[in-house]
Amino acid sequence: MDSRFDLSGRVALVTGGSVSIGRALVRAFAEQGADVAIHYSAAADKAFNLPDAAIETAQECSGRGARTAVIEADLVEPGAGKRVVEQAIAKLGKVDILVVCASIQHRGPFEEATAEQIQRQIAINFTASIELLQAALPPMKARGWGRVLTIGSINQVRPEPHLAVYAALKDAQKNLCLNLARVYAPFGVNLNNLAPGLVATERNRWRRADAEAWTKIQQTVSPMGRAGTPEDMVGAALLLCSDAGAYIAGADLMVTGAGHLPGY
Repeated sequence: MDSRFDLSGRVALVTGGSVSIGRALVRAFAEQGADVAIHYSAAADKAFNLPDAAIETAQECSGRGARTAVIEADLVEPGAGKRVVEQAIAKLGKVDILVVCASIQHRGPFEEATAEQIQRQIAINFTASIELLQAALPPMKARGWGRVLTIGSINQVRPEPHLAVYAALKDAQKNLCLNLARVYAPFGVNLNNLAPGLVATERNRWRRADAEAWTKIQQTVSPMGRAGTPEDMVGAALLLCSDAGAYIAGADLMVTGAGHLPGY
């Protein structure tokens, strides 16, 4: 069984890989033997008060024997997604596994969303996904092996009015992933979407400042009565990004503690 999850000889590129879910996946891939390319946004990590997160994550993975590459890019810039893949290939030789994890959200009433907020979300949450996929998929197809995992959201099926644009783009990204899954499955390249429920991340740390309010939120998000952790995403990601998931393609896997089911 261990051999099916073994990623020795593979190279994984994770966007948004310096913090939260992305970081948990980077560490898991390194633990399973993969070399890892860690994309990050310096501005985002600085805003989280974690300016050294990418370097620290890379050092931790190097300590496990993985070759690492740290790639800084603001995915709002046209062509940034393609350049991230190109840099990963230049530094580590190839990209076998692509995890599209980086995203942003602006919380607020839909009517008050500014043009800048909307365009930035479109650029990072969707346009960059297209660029990443266009750059990463052809080499995977040529080698006859590849894994792509897009990180979606429970908001695909459980819309949040104050995250209307974000939710719409996550659903669009899922559609893109599943559409391409059919195209690339004959070539040993499996695309799947993993949709987390509420997960305690750096992005929502502000919600945990009030412990009592956070407890109440957790009690209502899923039958499990708790939010997820970044590590809760690891098992599903390893399945979908390894030989253990060789016959899984075009899946939209909800990792929500059953929070996506009717009634929650």
